[in-house]
Amino acid sequence: MSDGALPARAERPLRILYVFRAPVGGLFRNVFDVIRALAARGHSIGLLCDSQTGGERGERLLGQLAPLLPLGIHRIPMHRNPHWTDIPALMKIRALVRDHDVDVVHGHGAKGGLYARFPSFRRRGGRPIRCYTPHGGSLNYYPGSLAHKGFMLVEKLLESSTDLFLFESRFITDRYVEFVCQTKKPVVIALNGLHQHEFEPVVPREDATDFLYVGEFREAKGIDTLVEALFLLAADSIFPTITMVGSGPSEARIRQMIAERGLEGSFRWQGVTPASEAFRLGRIMVVPSRFESLPYIVLEAVAGQLPLISTHVGGIPEVLPRDYPLLIPPNDPARLAEAMRKAVETPFDTLRETAARLSADVQTRFTVPLMVSTVEGSYRRVLEHG
Repeated sequence: MSDGALPARAERPLRILYVFRAPVGGLFRNVFDVIRALAARGHSIGLLCDSQTGGERGERLLGQLAPLLPLGIHRIPMHRNPHWTDIPALMKIRALVRDHDVDVVHGHGAKGGLYARFPSFRRRGGRPIRCYTPHGGSLNYYPGSLAHKGFMLVEKLLESSTDLFLFESRFITDRYVEFVCQTKKPVVIALNGLHQHEFEPVVPREDATDFLYVGEFREAKGIDTLVEALFLLAADSIFPTITMVGSGPSEARIRQMIAERGLEGSFRWQGVTPASEAFRLGRIMVVPSRFESLPYIVLEAVAGQLPLISTHVGGIPEVLPRDYPLLIPPNDPARLAEAMRKAVETPFDTLRETAARLSADVQTRFTVPLMVSTVEGSYRRVLEHG
């Protein structure tokens, strides 16, 4: 197992097919950055993803990739759960592997991992190698639930047809070992990476609110805990303001909670907004999540020196030091309220000094060049040595 980059020798360009379901979120950000960098290094790349998700932003980003991908962009219907459309999808991948003489099939996420590791793709000579990067997803279902048991059974069956595991955090690596197996296949951790420009300090707008939430509005993000924390602060006559950036299925329920507690005046609402713009809308970022993998939004906030309150979940402790005073347990409104109170009572310059130190540390470990060198070198090593 390795956490660092594996050296890639100057050899022939590789032919790589990336397979994933939805062109959205952190998974797509990861794939997008890796594809662009590998294409710049001369590799021939194609991708296969769902035709029904992504929206306008997904279409725009795929359009940016299109000129870089000689193996093409292929979009077909994919469903999160098992579906009859899995059969034509598997046939499509098999044809692409054959027609383009692919060296590497790399599946991201549970559905992409299923498709990429389907046993019938293997040909003589040990190619293509089949790589898998989980991004939380099925590994984050409640342990013991029927869905979790079913997905973990599929993961166990697919382990034998995996040639390389490229995990994006230590947390997901440990999660796989706990719920699937201790694999004997090559395992490499390629930490999510940021670009150099993302380490520029964020300057809050003059009308920025005290706090900021950026992300999806859904149960796993713990926004109800945030509302309860603000209610506790209001009971002590503390009324901070907060900007909510994003959208999602829990929005109506969250707005109802806010109205029932008489907190409407504390909230501003902003639709889905690029992180670089969203970060200027609040002075202190709050991440109240119940579940995470290694969220880009936390990396981006820390890189931009945005003061941060976060729950101790998923791979977030790999970004923040374990003794970070504003790293708190999930599902605890009282602890969150205490952290928010402490943050607003601390001089902002002091918060920014701490944030600057965290940013400098992240810049040594979470960069796109390091991530891409790790991925490319790992492909080479498995192709050469099996």
